[in-house]
Amino acid sequence: MANQKILDQKQSVINEITDKVKNSTTFVVFNNNGLNVAELTELRRKLRESGSEVKIYKNTLVKRALKPLNIDIDDALNGPKAIAFGNDAIAPIKVVNDFAKDHPALEMTIGMSDGEIADINKLKALAALPSRTELLTMLAGGLIGVVKDLSVALNLYQEKLEK
Repeated sequence: MANQKILDQKQSVINEITDKVKNSTTFVVFNNNGLNVAELTELRRKLRESGSEVKIYKNTLVKRALKPLNIDIDDALNGPKAIAFGNDAIAPIKVVNDFAKDHPALEMTIGMSDGEIADINKLKALAALPSRTELLTMLAGGLIGVVKDLSVALNLYQEKLEK
């Protein structure tokens, strides 16, 4: 039987995984087999820039941590996997997807966004969405157009009244 110190360490990791899943809006499980240390470091840096992080855990500990949360992704947890966690609904998905385009060894397998399990097709669809910043820029651009049109209309009305 395993010694109590080892069991406590494993329980600590399980608690860490559970906390990360509870406190994250999104997580993405991906195959990290075939990535070298430099590539994984680059991915970590890109995820950190987006306010996300990547962790590598044993699959059995991830399964045990997700079981009380009623998240069933056991089928996707085979082979070497890493998990990217983030508080933005799309940022970690976009970063991992963009990184996978340049590094074919990296494959997204499954994830969770806003409480819903997302398969590879849904992850790719979410990755195709514009980022929050891009959406805000589009909104501002649209509002500026409306304000400009209103300004032109009011100016024309004022010129009509002056005649």
